[in-house]
Amino acid sequence: MTLPVQLGHTGPQVHPIALGCMGMSGMYGPADEAESEATIHAALERGVTLFDTGDFYGMGHNELLLGRALRGRRDQAVVSVKFGAQRGPDGAWLGYDARPAAVKTFAAYSLKRLGVDHIDIYRPARLDPNVPIEDTIGAIADLVRAGYVRHIGLSEVGPETIRRAYAVHPIVDLQIEYALVSRAPEAKIFPVLRELGIAVTAYGVLSRGLLSGSTMKGPADFRAHMPRFTGENGAQNRVLVETLQALAAARGVTASQLAIAWVLAPRDVTIVPTIGSRTRAQLDEALGALAITLSASERAELEAAVPAVAGERYAPAQMKTLDSERA
Repeated sequence: MTLPVQLGHTGPQVHPIALGCMGMSGMYGPADEAESEATIHAALERGVTLFDTGDFYGMGHNELLLGRALRGRRDQAVVSVKFGAQRGPDGAWLGYDARPAAVKTFAAYSLKRLGVDHIDIYRPARLDPNVPIEDTIGAIADLVRAGYVRHIGLSEVGPETIRRAYAVHPIVDLQIEYALVSRAPEAKIFPVLRELGIAVTAYGVLSRGLLSGSTMKGPADFRAHMPRFTGENGAQNRVLVETLQALAAARGVTASQLAIAWVLAPRDVTIVPTIGSRTRAQLDEALGALAITLSASERAELEAAVPAVAGERYAPAQMKTLDSERA
């Protein structure tokens, strides 16, 4: 039996692995909508409870998809929504908006697209440099008091912002990239989360498919613009993947499962890996990681054998938007 974990001191109890739905709306190239819905249903049947989406994934498509898949099963799911990223009709990224009025407008549209009367966890996708975090969190707190939101989360912010947000309202989790090859949050961000009792919902656990051996699906795949997948970085990182694959094969598991198990290993901060499975087969593989137990020494050996990935996680313009990178 898989025991649930709690997000923060005041948050909901959830399955130890969450399903991230972004890839079901074209971010990694075309996705099969029927298979996406079937994957969400399979996740529910396997006990997965936390589903992550963003109102800008596919310009609303992802929320509509998740809403359809949860119809009649809403009480089985904890829905986490990110907001604030601005996009053009051509899919271009135009910046962020976290003004209080915008926060409430975004929430209204998300509720409608999802077909729900409340959002379980609501979070700004990034820190808006033009809006104090206190104003953004205050607006979400208004939504909590009105019953439209249950809990507040954060995404990709650093220690100072976390503390300022927490001073306004309890925060249940921080969503941030964290993986065997991306361990930067351990140094300055995780200690603050431990102190305040905030959980981590980790994305990029497979480093955008790098650790699973996934290949880019053409120009529509946004990884084509990521430094880790191209040029010398790409070649160097493929060697890391080969090392991980060999270590996994020696244990009779897949590289993906070993990478997920590393994130699942007990720490002094609660971490729930958010896996971007787009198919039932990928979901089944990911959930297999729950059967893997890594001792502290095995974890350390794995970290030594598979060092940090080469290249930044985003292109330079996007890196500048990350408050978490200023930690």
